[in-house]
Amino acid sequence: MASPPATPEFSLTRRDLIAALGAAALCPTLPATVSAQGRTAVALQAKPDRISLRPDGPGPGGPETPVWSLGGSDLRFKRGEVLDVTFGNDLPVAAALDCRGLDGIAAAEPLASRALLVAGGKDSFQLPLRHAGTFLCEPLFADGGTAPARPRPLIVTGTSPVAVDRDEVLLIEEWRLRPDGSAIPAGNDPKDSTQIHTINGKTSYDISAPANARLRLRFINGSQRSVLAVKLENLDVRVMAIDGQPAEPFPARNGALVLAPGSRTDVFVDAAGPTGTSFAILLHDGKQARPVGKLAISNDPPVRPAPFPPAPPLPGNDMPAQLDLKSAARFELTLGTPTEWFRPADFKPSAAPAFQAKAGRSVVLALTNRGAIASVFHLHGHHFRLLDRLDDGWKPFWLDTLAIEPGQTQRIAFLAEYPGRYLIEQVATDWAAPRLVRWYSVQ
Repeated sequence: MASPPATPEFSLTRRDLIAALGAAALCPTLPATVSAQGRTAVALQAKPDRISLRPDGPGPGGPETPVWSLGGSDLRFKRGEVLDVTFGNDLPVAAALDCRGLDGIAAAEPLASRALLVAGGKDSFQLPLRHAGTFLCEPLFADGGTAPARPRPLIVTGTSPVAVDRDEVLLIEEWRLRPDGSAIPAGNDPKDSTQIHTINGKTSYDISAPANARLRLRFINGSQRSVLAVKLENLDVRVMAIDGQPAEPFPARNGALVLAPGSRTDVFVDAAGPTGTSFAILLHDGKQARPVGKLAISNDPPVRPAPFPPAPPLPGNDMPAQLDLKSAARFELTLGTPTEWFRPADFKPSAAPAFQAKAGRSVVLALTNRGAIASVFHLHGHHFRLLDRLDDGWKPFWLDTLAIEPGQTQRIAFLAEYPGRYLIEQVATDWAAPRLVRWYSVQ
């Protein structure tokens, strides 16, 4: 069935989506786990799986669509735990485990430190969870493969309690279905396919909560290539964290969040309204908005007489208090072209690094997109600040992922805090575009 036209309140273009990524600054089964002495054994398996993708009404989609996945539901642990991970590859292509947003774990870096596993291979390594937040695990492939791969959310809770009544992950995924109902993996031509979005694997996802309940909603853009916007209509949406790191709380403009591929935004929402009230969840892909679910006020008694007052910032993760931009090491990186970038299958650790930095020194990267469409940059190993135009300050949040418009230069800064070798990634916002990687070192 055709999607409904965009509403006037949520009318965006592709360029609007990219530009809005910086607008926030204008507003002030598996795993089987066994824990012992702060260490937890975790088994993760990349394997064939299936998902039911049924668009509402007539159209493509069958009872089940073959996919690849890491299996199971959200992974949840506590800050300070150390995960003893065993990663197995039951897929027909070489793969590695890629955990987005976990800073400073050089020994677990795919490609830079850990080679791709052949089919049937196993690997073991440690993941120390030094930060609380919303993170993402996904398989990284040598080649695109024959089925799309699903990411798996990784939630790390803090040691201090957070005053919410419910904590829920909303994983947004994008699918390109052929007429026979099979799904096209990212990196392949999506010609003659139908676009479908799901939240937590469902084409329509509903949340029910008592009146005045406070919800922490962890939105994740699990799409491989698309910048997406999600809006909770007629609700006050307060942004609390971005890309796994607490931010100075601020209201989402018009209740809408803009998410680059792989990025995460945590918000607080109060279920304010009489019983039976519902608030639409809309998703916008730069062309049109479509409803993908709703938040409804349940018949249960209100959890409190009135909503909580505005929340204070989340407990911090001990991120650097300052960045010394004056004496920072500065480097330029060109995006949007494959020059000096490699597909994962062609990556060699012996290749020259994109840049090298001394431990403890600030780094400023000038990212220029020479491509014809927006490109998404992802930094492994460290979070960064998005700098103001004159390099005289930065936006009040940390990021690990940034979408950059064609012809645009953005400057980012981070403290080279963790020695080791780490990946950097770029991918164009085109379903057929390849994932490209390089590496950098901190010494």
